[in-house]
Amino acid sequence: MPAPLISPAEKSYIQQGVEQDCRADGRARLDYRHFVVESGILSQASGSARCRLGDSDILVGVKVEIGEVDPLRPKQGRIVCNVECSPSASQQFEGRGADELNNTLTRTLDRLFSGPQSGLDLDSLCIIPNQQCWVLYVDAMVMDAAGNLLDCIVLATRAALYNTRIPKTEIEDLGDGEFAFDVMDDIEDAEPIKGWDNMPISVSLYKMGLNRYILDPTTLEELCSDAVLTVGVNKLGQVCSMKKSLNGSIETSLLNEMITTATEVAKPIIQQFDTKLIDDERIVQEKKKQGTPVETIGFFASVI
Repeated sequence: MPAPLISPAEKSYIQQGVEQDCRADGRARLDYRHFVVESGILSQASGSARCRLGDSDILVGVKVEIGEVDPLRPKQGRIVCNVECSPSASQQFEGRGADELNNTLTRTLDRLFSGPQSGLDLDSLCIIPNQQCWVLYVDAMVMDAAGNLLDCIVLATRAALYNTRIPKTEIEDLGDGEFAFDVMDDIEDAEPIKGWDNMPISVSLYKMGLNRYILDPTTLEELCSDAVLTVGVNKLGQVCSMKKSLNGSIETSLLNEMITTATEVAKPIIQQFDTKLIDDERIVQEKKKQGTPVETIGFFASVI
């Protein structure tokens, strides 16, 4: 994918602003842009959410299907992730321009959510050990790209998995080690994913110059960065994953500082994010119990 161009004057302006803790859009180095989230917006999906971080816009749908267990994890369910950048999201994505980015984002998302570090109770997704399990297909669509795509995708995925419901199953022991199961059709019996609240978010820190770094960069700020450290952090402030990108180096002392910053930043974001999702779900359930129609206000009804 050809890299977008930035003039030396623009790059110098952005870097000097970061040095003075005043970015081009008025934010400080560690400030996030305004973000908005709404869940349950795709009626045909098992779970869905849309998140907008600044002008970056992500839609995630989750489809639950029955599949075979992974031979390496015979008593667990599976999560399969896929990320696609819409050609209309950026001029750089036209044709096959987004293929490399799609693969990178897909691998990163898959590593974050498919292993034990995801916090999800994958054992609860197993139907019959060594045979059948629930497979969660997570499809993320980048509808508008304006920087910090990975963090926005992870937030949208977290909201979509919270919104996902797993159909209830009844297992019958046929004897001789044989089992059969029935899937309940009643949507009211479907259950949320266990361990959802332990899932991490990603915090990407973009290094500029010798010892400065920023959070939630715009596209132009990304072009001025020497290195990227992406840290997965859960609600307890525990580091679940870590990845370094780009060719620049990060000194040990700065690396430790960046990790500490990521954990401090992530905890209040997760708390605020989860509280909003839970409150919105509670309001919907109360309206259903009272027989009150649940109004659909539009994509960006839930503002954080």
